Amino acid sequence: MAVSERIISIILPVFIIVATGYAYARLRGKTVKTDMTSINRVSMDVLCPLLVFTAMAGKDFDLASNGTLILAGMAISLGSGLVAWPIARLLGYDARSFVPPMMYNNCGNMGLPLAVLAFGITGLPSAVALFMAASLVYFSVGIKIVETGHNGVHTSILKLLASPMMVAMIIGIFFSFVRISLPVPLIQALKMLGEACIPIMLFSLGVRMVDVSLKCWHIGLVGAVVCPVAGLAIAWLLDGMLVLTALQRTQMYLFAALPPAVFCFMVAEKYKQEPDKVAAIVLLGNLAALIFVPIGLWLGLRAG
Repeated sequence: MAVSERIISIILPVFIIVATGYAYARLRGKTVKTDMTSINRVSMDVLCPLLVFTAMAGKDFDLASNGTLILAGMAISLGSGLVAWPIARLLGYDARSFVPPMMYNNCGNMGLPLAVLAFGITGLPSAVALFMAASLVYFSVGIKIVETGHNGVHTSILKLLASPMMVAMIIGIFFSFVRISLPVPLIQALKMLGEACIPIMLFSLGVRMVDVSLKCWHIGLVGAVVCPVAGLAIAWLLDGMLVLTALQRTQMYLFAALPPAVFCFMVAEKYKQEPDKVAAIVLLGNLAALIFVPIGLWLGLRAG
């Protein structure tokens, strides 16, 4: 199969599911948000953590062999923030609104499903390693940037570590280190539950797109370009410096090309940090993914 055909076969199912969620939300109206609240809570509190845990606790995941990839993911996240900071200052944007979405891409809602579609279930451990890297950066540096200047609104590191996703990562790392093997029926059941979150996350992403406004299209357009371009540039630099397998290299480029995460909008809303502008960055970024994700896949597949 040609590279272009493989990219289309990977990308199309993702955006069909996202479009289905968007169409459903448009058809049902405002009630769909209420309908999705419980589903999203189950997904974020149970299904996604199980996906992360089973990928890290599985026999295919080796923390040592993925260490370089985790380092690459952290470098891309931090580097994208460093690139975004002077751009925000130059264009007069509030760095608290612009920089964190550049640091935390959609490696959950879009990255994990893309990895499974592109590389099968064997590609999930590497995608989870990158997801872990981005989460570690965002839930430390990214959140602290957002909190700057917001008196009385601070999230302790312990509270961040106590979130279901971080707990799943910590337990998964422990299982990976000590090589604990769970009974086959149990691990199979947990995997089935975890994998259910993949279409749910994509469908939910489509539903959330309905709420996003284009009023702040300028900052949205800039963010939609800066996030993947900065990520891909840093990935290209790292490609010549780090020793990665063919699969890890491809995953790194795919990760670098992903748009800003929907979660950044939720955080901006919580802190009242210009959520309309962050929403525009997220919406236009995810639309621009139609261009940049194929570019990332193409670069990764050629490099791999």
